[in-house]
Amino acid sequence: MFHWLLGDKQGLARIFQHFGQMLEDGRHTFDAACNTLVGGTDPDAVRDDLYATDRRINAVEQKIRRELVVHVAVSDRAEFPVCLKLMSLVKDAERIGDYAKNIFDLGVRVRDFHTDPARADLVQLKDRVSRLLAKMRNLHESQDEDQARAFCEQGEAVLRLCDERVDALVDGASDSTHPVTSALMYRYVKRVTAHAMNIVSSIFMPVDKLDYFDEDPETR
Repeated sequence: MFHWLLGDKQGLARIFQHFGQMLEDGRHTFDAACNTLVGGTDPDAVRDDLYATDRRINAVEQKIRRELVVHVAVSDRAEFPVCLKLMSLVKDAERIGDYAKNIFDLGVRVRDFHTDPARADLVQLKDRVSRLLAKMRNLHESQDEDQARAFCEQGEAVLRLCDERVDALVDGASDSTHPVTSALMYRYVKRVTAHAMNIVSSIFMPVDKLDYFDEDPETR
């Protein structure tokens, strides 16, 4: 969808670069936030950087939307679908930062999670999703449709895993000593993954199918 933007197309290439920075910042806030809960990082050591990065994400989102509105007003109609996609995708990128703040709040509130039996599983999950976010950034540059489809398959596996873990916590089948915190963490990581999948799926999905991964799999 975005291959032709890799050259300078009346300012859209610049907007595309701004969006890439949002993706980079989203992964940074996710890693920093998760480390406060499952990695033993002192929240005070990352608080200022995390919130400054989140403010930058929000500012870039607004900048992209302003530039898209101007671009649509002066461009030809052939570019309109691309602008629609980008307008939707910046919200997905912004939501990754929002969920990172939710995770950070858990790390601030629950300082002894390092003793929880669920921690090891969540560390593995965090590392898995962080690698996906790095791939998301790379796919934003390469626009490789085959790799994008493979990414979404990997993301689906993460969504299923998160659902399974939450079900176990709700059913009392988990040995977590902080079941509410664990359930929220799995839920937030699931949402981060779903937003990343929405972004990557734009490489091969038409405009009307955007936000596909925000839906219940049974209703797709």
